[in-house]
Amino acid sequence: MSEQWVPSGTHQTSHGSPELARAGTQAQTLPELAGLLRQLRRREARQQGETLLTYRQLAAKTGWSRGIIGEYFAGNILPPPERFDALIRLLGATPAEQGVLATARDRVEERRRRPNRDHATTGRAVARVRAGGPRAGATSPRFPIPRQLPPALPGFVGRAAQLAQLDAECARAVAPGDDGVASVTVMTLSGTAGVGKTTLAVNFAHRVADRFPDGQLYVDLRGFDATATVVTAAEAVRGFLEALEVPPERIPTHLPAQVGLYRSLLAGRRMLVLLDNARDTDQIRPLLVGSPNCLVLVTSRNRLAGLIAAEGARPIGVDLLSTAEAWQLLARRLGMDRLAAEPQAVDEIIERCARLPLALAVLAARGAEKPTFPLATLAAELRAAPRPLDSFDGGDAGTDVQGVFSWSYRSLTPAAARLFRLFGCHPGPDIGFAAAASLAGLPRAQVPRLLAELAHAHLVTEHAPGRFGAHDLLRAYAAEQVERLEPEQARRAAIRRGLDHYLHTAHAAALLLQPGRDPVTLTAAAPGVLPEEITDLGQALAWFSVEYPVLLAAVAHARRAGFDGHAWQLAWTLVDFLQRRGRWPDLAVAQRNALAGAQRAGDRPGQANAHRDLARVLSRLGRVNEAARNYRQALVIFAELGDHTGQARTHRAFGAMLDGLGRHAESLEQSERALALYRAAGHVAGEASARNAVGWAYAQIGRYEPALGHCREALALLRTTGDRHGEANTWDSLGFIHARLADHRAAISCFQRALGLYRRVSDRYDEADTLSRLGESRQAVGDAAGAARTWRRALGILDDLGHPDAERVRELLAGELAGDAGHTGGG
Repeated sequence: MSEQWVPSGTHQTSHGSPELARAGTQAQTLPELAGLLRQLRRREARQQGETLLTYRQLAAKTGWSRGIIGEYFAGNILPPPERFDALIRLLGATPAEQGVLATARDRVEERRRRPNRDHATTGRAVARVRAGGPRAGATSPRFPIPRQLPPALPGFVGRAAQLAQLDAECARAVAPGDDGVASVTVMTLSGTAGVGKTTLAVNFAHRVADRFPDGQLYVDLRGFDATATVVTAAEAVRGFLEALEVPPERIPTHLPAQVGLYRSLLAGRRMLVLLDNARDTDQIRPLLVGSPNCLVLVTSRNRLAGLIAAEGARPIGVDLLSTAEAWQLLARRLGMDRLAAEPQAVDEIIERCARLPLALAVLAARGAEKPTFPLATLAAELRAAPRPLDSFDGGDAGTDVQGVFSWSYRSLTPAAARLFRLFGCHPGPDIGFAAAASLAGLPRAQVPRLLAELAHAHLVTEHAPGRFGAHDLLRAYAAEQVERLEPEQARRAAIRRGLDHYLHTAHAAALLLQPGRDPVTLTAAAPGVLPEEITDLGQALAWFSVEYPVLLAAVAHARRAGFDGHAWQLAWTLVDFLQRRGRWPDLAVAQRNALAGAQRAGDRPGQANAHRDLARVLSRLGRVNEAARNYRQALVIFAELGDHTGQARTHRAFGAMLDGLGRHAESLEQSERALALYRAAGHVAGEASARNAVGWAYAQIGRYEPALGHCREALALLRTTGDRHGEANTWDSLGFIHARLADHRAAISCFQRALGLYRRVSDRYDEADTLSRLGESRQAVGDAAGAARTWRRALGILDDLGHPDAERVRELLAGELAGDAGHTGGG
């Protein structure tokens, strides 16, 4: 047995170390104390006949993170007293050693706080008795350690990305840089009302509290409070000084002197300061500290751009929960078993709560109060509520979602508040600068500043450059405000301006997508509307790609608001774009809304167009009998109106459906009727389209010479019209005819011409259709690898569109691969 060191007044034990004890009485610095911890770790390992306890093992035993344990052993962080005691006991320190080491830890802490004072006269007293008894040499305490953090709030889930950012910035605050000095770090958590900023901030602050052993300061600045009693910087600083136990007579009278004293007291200390619910940068700036190793965490509904620009604060956005995180929140409050029993009801609750944590918490509280009620009951209550926000009142100002929104809204300038209200007249889901200017009847130059103000207040979110949106509950709040504050005439005028903006812009863009299409006669746009200028095909495609979700919503919005002409005309503008993207279910909904609106208004041209365009999409969806009825109804109305080109376009589309059904003779008859009507009307673009249709129909019945003749005439006409989509269709027809004639080299060339044009006009379905035929021609010339590659591209598009044609292409590909395998096996 080795020689034992025994402090005076204690009994010997079998595991003491005189070297460790002597070092403990002499340790003055954090690195020296960390060295003692490492000695204990090595000694414990030797006595157990094992390797060193790993950080993972220590973390499992203590519940602390591996990272923080590593910081303790590296001497970067001084463990808090309770953690230090637990750690040295875990590492096998004897009771006597525990007392000596605990005194050494207090000595190190005192020297870190008062480096210029002799620790013998300023040592920190130890009020409690540890395992090794009272510490020797302790004197009266001088510096308090404030622990002001509020309790960690319930319902915290997810936020992995934000926590990772917070952890990274926190590490900067506690780790020295190249110059050996840690930086002062300021972080801002900003987001809309009710999104959980405080919950995240407090949870994180508790997680890292042990990295700031000198204390944590907290203040609710009430920047957006129902009482309207904002905490001033002077009040906050005085509260901090009181928490640091500065006697009242020592607190200066004026704010600059108070701030100076506050910062002096924090100098050389490692503290966390949480400034919650800040209104603006001026409220925060006096509360910032100048000491290295401190962390200031700020939450606000505003972006605090001034703090980011001038003080170098790191901004972290807090957004809505994901659907998975919303499930976790409800499960934590209501129990996973209850959620698993009614998954559809849970999904509806989450959707109607807009994934906003505050709204979810209010609904969860209601569900917890009535544990025997089905969750479907809660979902039904939300569904039936005449005003969506009425369901989200938690019984006090802090949990009333409408009240929480109101304090962000009240902070706006009058012009920004009006623009926000008018979002209640917009169909959603988002809006750009030009449409917002038309909606409000403002010059476009004024709108970016107003939208920036709304984004700064997190009443809208700029989710893409120049695109602003808000979640459903904020949109519902805007709708309530516009109904409450704007006269009906003003509301209808705003709706009209918004619809006019989209209709006039979309109409021009649709004609660029399909130059041969007959325009719709539009009424003049309302005063204050400035449609966007779209001058070429590329701009038209780009505009539709961004705006089509808004246009779909606008069709339904127009019908609900009684703007029936706008409903069917907006749906008309969407036909070509949505067909090219293969979005037939969306187009079907739009056309049903268009037809209902046109019928209610008694608009016969609108009814005829809606019947035809609804028939086209129904045929794509396989509902051919319903499609045929709509085609025939459209033909009747166009005939009544004497609209020959309308009739021709309907015959052309009807023929395409019949072709898909294999009724080629009937298809040829419909196409020839379309050709005759277009020629009689002198409609060159229509004639070109109809000639291609006639040529295709002839090819289907095996009459290839007239098929080639019609398609070549169509191609000559199309080159004069600039109809790239029509050209693509005709090149595809020519490729099909050459393939039937066994001239596959010519067929491949034609198909490739068609593919280039389809890609230019973003017609994904027809691109896939042509790819499938191109694969067949490549297979016919012995290019098996090229055929398989081509079919894979077609299959990818069709699977993405969810189109049933994917199965036919999959069979072609499977057959080719099976043939390759058989050939290889036989060789």
